[in-house]
Amino acid sequence: MQANSTLFTPGTLPDRISQQTQYALRCGALHPILTDYEIIEDQGIPFLVRIISNLARKEAQKRQQQSSSESSKPVNPFLPCDRNLFVSDISPTHHCLLNKYNVVDRHILIVTREFEPQYNWLTLADFQALWFALAEIDGLGFYNGGIDAGASQLHKHLQLVPLPLIPQGIAIPIETVFDLKQPQSSPYQSHQLPFPHAISFFDPQTVNSPENAAQVSLNHYHQLLRHVGRLEQDNPGIQQTGAYNLLITRRWMMVIPRSQDSWHSISVNSLGFAGALLVRDAQQLAELKMLGLMNLLQQVSGL
Repeated sequence: MQANSTLFTPGTLPDRISQQTQYALRCGALHPILTDYEIIEDQGIPFLVRIISNLARKEAQKRQQQSSSESSKPVNPFLPCDRNLFVSDISPTHHCLLNKYNVVDRHILIVTREFEPQYNWLTLADFQALWFALAEIDGLGFYNGGIDAGASQLHKHLQLVPLPLIPQGIAIPIETVFDLKQPQSSPYQSHQLPFPHAISFFDPQTVNSPENAAQVSLNHYHQLLRHVGRLEQDNPGIQQTGAYNLLITRRWMMVIPRSQDSWHSISVNSLGFAGALLVRDAQQLAELKMLGLMNLLQQVSGL
């Protein structure tokens, strides 16, 4: 894939996101979810736990009532996409949208232009589109592979949030237990994480362009999937064999197999395994503290 495969001018994506965010707020297309947050340490990791505000809960309930009264048919919000949330065509196969109900500012979605199921394996084209965005934004990319991994829409889309995850704080909480001196050649598991996972680190020399990084990432992705038992052959086919979460930065990639999307009504998507969780109110926050954050992640992971 050549460098001109990106469909926006390199260096302009952050400004495009900012401009579209301002426009989408003015026209009412973007609905940020207001939250408070608390830092809760568990087994050496300072988890960021966001608590949805009372006002945000009331607005969400109102939207849910309106949507259920309008239609009982499933709707694909990405086909066609809301042009008020459209940022840019990011590659020949993907475009970039604002996340309509964002908890984190400048949270973007990297969506296939044509319908593909969210339970399909990621492809070279998916990683190419993601790395075009990562080249512009030092962020955390993630993919919720299936409903049991926290996917809420079945049209294939990757996501990217800017760093740091903790405001004015740690970039990614889970990194605090990584051994960053591990070699890039083989999957690594942190002995401090009690849930099944596999991590690999990128050699900076091999991810020196989005095109190179995409191929390297696809190779690492297959290697990590095999390591956690999600991929058992060299030719993976199209559809995934089980739910999983993927986290990816400019420096490393992590895969976690999933067994269920929630535990004790607390939902977990990829960001939970980065060290960022979301609860709906103070009562659920208290329940989370009682259950234990790492215990929650352990319960929803697995083969």
